[in-house]
Amino acid sequence: MAKPAKGKAKPNGHAKSNGKSAAHKAAPKAAPKAASKAASTSAKPRRDADLIKADPSLFAPLTPGEIADALRTLTEDRRVSGMAKVGRYRVIATEPLVVKPPHWMAGHRLARVVIYDYAADRCVDATVDLDAGVVAHLDVTNSQPMLSREEEAIAITIAITEQRVRERVSLGEEPLIAMHYWAKDPADLAYGRRSAAVIFGRPGTTPSVVAVVDLLDNVVTNVTPAAQW
Repeated sequence: MAKPAKGKAKPNGHAKSNGKSAAHKAAPKAAPKAASKAASTSAKPRRDADLIKADPSLFAPLTPGEIADALRTLTEDRRVSGMAKVGRYRVIATEPLVVKPPHWMAGHRLARVVIYDYAADRCVDATVDLDAGVVAHLDVTNSQPMLSREEEAIAITIAITEQRVRERVSLGEEPLIAMHYWAKDPADLAYGRRSAAVIFGRPGTTPSVVAVVDLLDNVVTNVTPAAQW
Protein backbone atom coordinates (compact mmCIF):
# COMPACT_ATOMS: atom_id res chain seq x y z
CA MET A 1 0.00 0.00 0.00
CA ALA A 2 2.95 2.37 0.59
CA LYS A 3 4.21 2.12 -2.99
CA PRO A 4 1.12 3.65 -4.65
CA ALA A 5 1.30 6.59 -2.24
CA LYS A 6 4.84 7.33 -3.38
CA GLY A 7 3.72 7.05 -6.97
CA LYS A 8 1.06 9.71 -6.40
CA ALA A 9 3.58 12.01 -4.78
CA LYS A 10 5.66 12.18 -7.94
CA PRO A 11 3.08 14.04 -10.08
CA ASN A 12 2.55 16.54 -7.25
CA GLY A 13 6.25 17.12 -6.93
CA HIS A 14 6.54 17.47 -10.71
CA ALA A 15 3.75 20.11 -10.81
CA LYS A 16 5.41 22.09 -8.04
CA SER A 17 8.66 22.04 -9.92
CA ASN A 18 6.93 23.29 -13.11
CA GLY A 19 5.39 26.17 -11.17
CA LYS A 20 8.83 27.36 -10.05
CA SER A 21 10.16 27.07 -13.59
CA ALA A 22 7.26 29.13 -15.02
CA ALA A 23 7.77 31.84 -12.45
CA HIS A 24 11.48 31.85 -13.20
CA LYS A 25 10.85 32.23 -16.95
CA ALA A 26 8.29 35.04 -16.49
CA ALA A 27 10.64 37.20 -14.43
CA PRO A 28 12.99 38.26 -17.30
CA LYS A 29 9.98 39.50 -19.36
CA ALA A 30 8.90 41.88 -16.61
CA ALA A 31 12.42 43.22 -16.04
CA PRO A 32 12.65 45.42 -19.21
CA LYS A 33 9.34 47.11 -18.33
CA ALA A 34 10.57 47.86 -14.84
CA ALA A 35 13.85 49.22 -16.21
CA SER A 36 12.03 51.38 -18.76
CA LYS A 37 9.73 52.79 -16.06
CA ALA A 38 12.71 53.53 -13.83
CA ALA A 39 14.51 55.32 -16.70
CA SER A 40 11.42 57.41 -17.46
CA THR A 41 11.01 58.30 -13.80
CA SER A 42 14.66 59.34 -13.49
CA ALA A 43 14.54 61.45 -16.69
CA LYS A 44 11.50 63.49 -15.63
CA PRO A 45 13.09 64.91 -12.46
CA ARG A 46 16.09 66.08 -14.52
CA ARG A 47 13.81 68.02 -16.89
CA ASP A 48 11.87 69.45 -13.97
CA ALA A 49 15.12 70.44 -12.30
CA ASP A 50 16.11 72.50 -15.37
CA LEU A 51 12.80 74.37 -15.18
CA ILE A 52 13.07 74.94 -11.44
CA LYS A 53 16.62 76.31 -11.75
CA ALA A 54 15.71 78.66 -14.64
CA ASP A 55 15.92 82.33 -13.69
CA PRO A 56 12.56 84.02 -14.48
CA SER A 57 14.30 87.36 -15.02
CA LEU A 58 15.98 85.96 -18.16
CA PHE A 59 12.55 85.84 -19.84
CA ALA A 60 11.56 89.39 -18.88
CA PRO A 61 11.17 92.00 -21.67
CA LEU A 62 14.26 94.07 -22.38
CA THR A 63 14.37 97.39 -20.55
CA PRO A 64 15.11 100.62 -22.49
CA GLY A 65 18.59 100.60 -20.94
CA GLU A 66 19.24 97.02 -22.05
CA ILE A 67 18.05 97.81 -25.57
CA ALA A 68 20.39 100.81 -25.72
CA ASP A 69 23.31 98.69 -24.44
CA ALA A 70 22.57 95.94 -26.97
CA LEU A 71 22.48 98.38 -29.88
CA ARG A 72 25.64 100.14 -28.76
CA THR A 73 27.49 96.84 -28.38
CA LEU A 74 26.37 95.68 -31.82
CA THR A 75 27.10 98.90 -33.72
CA GLU A 76 30.56 99.08 -32.15
CA ASP A 77 31.42 95.60 -33.42
CA ARG A 78 34.00 95.90 -36.21
CA ARG A 79 32.05 93.47 -38.42
CA VAL A 80 29.15 95.92 -38.77
CA SER A 81 30.85 99.19 -37.89
CA GLY A 82 30.53 100.31 -41.53
CA MET A 83 26.76 100.06 -41.25
CA ALA A 84 26.78 102.30 -38.19
CA LYS A 85 28.95 104.92 -39.94
CA VAL A 86 26.67 105.16 -42.98
CA GLY A 87 23.62 105.24 -40.74
CA ARG A 88 21.08 103.94 -43.28
CA TYR A 89 19.64 101.14 -41.23
CA ARG A 90 16.59 100.44 -39.13
CA VAL A 91 16.13 98.28 -36.04
CA ILE A 92 13.47 95.69 -36.85
CA ALA A 93 13.30 93.84 -33.54
CA THR A 94 14.87 93.65 -30.09
CA GLU A 95 13.83 90.82 -27.80
CA PRO A 96 15.15 88.69 -24.93
CA LEU A 97 16.72 85.36 -25.84
CA VAL A 98 17.14 82.39 -23.49
CA VAL A 99 19.25 79.30 -24.18
CA LYS A 100 19.23 75.97 -22.36
CA PRO A 101 22.12 74.14 -20.68
CA PRO A 102 24.67 72.91 -21.52
CA HIS A 103 25.17 75.87 -23.88
CA TRP A 104 27.88 78.20 -22.59
CA MET A 105 25.46 81.16 -22.69
CA ALA A 106 22.89 79.44 -20.49
CA GLY A 107 22.05 81.66 -17.53
CA HIS A 108 23.24 84.84 -19.30
CA ARG A 109 20.98 87.81 -20.02
CA LEU A 110 20.83 87.83 -23.82
CA ALA A 111 19.27 90.12 -26.41
CA ARG A 112 18.44 89.27 -30.00
CA VAL A 113 18.76 92.29 -32.30
CA VAL A 114 17.55 92.28 -35.92
CA ILE A 115 18.58 95.22 -38.12
CA TYR A 116 17.99 95.89 -41.79
CA ASP A 117 20.89 97.68 -43.51
CA TYR A 118 19.38 99.75 -46.33
CA ALA A 119 22.76 100.85 -47.68
CA ALA A 120 23.98 97.28 -48.24
CA ASP A 121 20.54 95.67 -48.69
CA ARG A 122 21.22 93.05 -46.03
CA CYS A 123 19.85 91.74 -42.74
CA VAL A 124 21.92 91.68 -39.54
CA ASP A 125 20.74 89.17 -36.93
CA ALA A 126 22.80 89.27 -33.74
CA THR A 127 22.82 87.84 -30.23
CA VAL A 128 24.28 90.22 -27.65
CA ASP A 129 25.45 88.95 -24.27
CA LEU A 130 24.42 91.81 -21.98
CA ASP A 131 26.30 90.36 -19.00
CA ALA A 132 29.62 90.18 -20.86
CA GLY A 133 29.00 93.18 -23.13
CA VAL A 134 29.91 91.30 -26.32
CA VAL A 135 28.30 90.16 -29.57
CA ALA A 136 28.04 86.42 -28.98
CA HIS A 137 26.63 85.56 -32.41
CA LEU A 138 26.33 87.45 -35.68
CA ASP A 139 24.59 86.39 -38.87
CA VAL A 140 24.59 88.67 -41.95
CA THR A 141 22.42 87.58 -44.88
CA ASN A 142 20.49 88.96 -47.85
CA SER A 143 17.21 87.82 -46.34
CA GLN A 144 14.29 90.18 -45.86
CA PRO A 145 12.99 90.39 -42.29
CA MET A 146 9.42 91.37 -41.57
CA LEU A 147 8.55 95.07 -41.57
CA SER A 148 9.04 96.96 -38.35
CA ARG A 149 6.21 99.03 -36.90
CA GLU A 150 8.07 102.16 -37.96
CA GLU A 151 8.38 100.92 -41.54
CA GLU A 152 4.66 100.17 -41.67
CA ALA A 153 3.84 103.68 -40.41
CA ILE A 154 6.26 105.29 -42.89
CA ALA A 155 4.81 103.31 -45.81
CA ILE A 156 1.25 104.37 -44.92
CA THR A 157 2.27 108.03 -44.57
CA ILE A 158 3.99 108.00 -47.97
CA ALA A 159 1.06 106.24 -49.63
CA ILE A 160 -1.70 108.56 -48.36
CA THR A 161 0.20 111.65 -49.50
CA GLU A 162 0.77 110.31 -53.03
CA GLN A 163 -1.40 112.13 -55.59
CA ARG A 164 -1.99 109.00 -57.68
CA VAL A 165 -3.36 107.20 -54.65
CA ARG A 166 -5.61 110.06 -53.61
CA GLU A 167 -7.12 110.16 -57.09
CA ARG A 168 -8.11 106.47 -56.93
CA VAL A 169 -9.27 106.23 -53.33
CA SER A 170 -13.00 106.88 -52.82
CA LEU A 171 -14.61 108.76 -49.95
CA GLY A 172 -14.55 106.66 -46.77
CA GLU A 173 -11.70 104.43 -47.89
CA GLU A 174 -8.56 104.29 -45.76
CA PRO A 175 -5.32 102.32 -45.34
CA LEU A 176 -6.29 98.89 -44.06
CA ILE A 177 -2.86 97.31 -43.72
CA ALA A 178 0.78 97.69 -44.73
CA MET A 179 2.68 94.50 -45.42
CA HIS A 180 6.08 93.43 -46.65
CA TYR A 181 6.10 93.05 -50.43
CA TRP A 182 8.52 91.87 -53.09
CA ALA A 183 7.81 91.49 -56.81
CA LYS A 184 8.22 88.30 -58.86
CA ASP A 185 9.23 90.16 -62.00
CA PRO A 186 12.97 91.04 -62.06
CA ALA A 187 12.10 94.14 -64.07
CA ASP A 188 10.00 95.45 -61.18
CA LEU A 189 11.78 97.78 -58.76
CA ALA A 190 10.32 95.89 -55.80
CA TYR A 191 12.04 92.69 -56.97
CA GLY A 192 15.35 93.63 -55.35
CA ARG A 193 14.51 96.55 -53.05
CA ARG A 194 12.82 96.59 -49.68
CA SER A 195 9.20 97.52 -50.29
CA ALA A 196 5.80 97.61 -48.65
CA ALA A 197 2.30 97.21 -50.06
CA VAL A 198 -0.32 99.51 -48.54
CA ILE A 199 -3.88 98.26 -49.11
CA PHE A 200 -6.77 100.74 -49.17
CA GLY A 201 -10.49 100.15 -48.77
CA ARG A 202 -13.41 100.39 -46.41
CA PRO A 203 -13.16 98.26 -43.24
CA GLY A 204 -15.01 94.98 -43.66
CA THR A 205 -15.24 95.24 -47.45
CA THR A 206 -13.15 94.22 -50.44
CA PRO A 207 -9.96 96.33 -50.87
CA SER A 208 -9.95 98.78 -53.75
CA VAL A 209 -6.40 100.06 -54.28
CA VAL A 210 -2.87 98.84 -53.54
CA ALA A 211 0.09 101.22 -53.37
CA VAL A 212 3.63 99.81 -53.47
CA VAL A 213 6.14 101.91 -51.52
CA ASP A 214 9.91 101.74 -52.00
CA LEU A 215 11.33 102.01 -48.47
CA LEU A 216 14.84 102.85 -49.66
CA ASP A 217 13.86 106.05 -51.45
CA ASN A 218 10.52 106.53 -49.66
CA VAL A 219 8.45 106.85 -52.86
CA VAL A 220 5.37 105.15 -54.30
CA THR A 221 6.48 103.03 -57.24
CA ASN A 222 3.16 101.52 -58.29
CA VAL A 223 -0.57 102.09 -57.78
CA THR A 224 -2.82 99.21 -58.83
CA PRO A 225 -6.49 98.28 -58.44
CA ALA A 226 -6.71 95.60 -55.78
CA ALA A 227 -8.59 93.27 -58.15
CA GLN A 228 -5.59 93.27 -60.52
CA TRP A 229 -2.86 93.06 -57.89
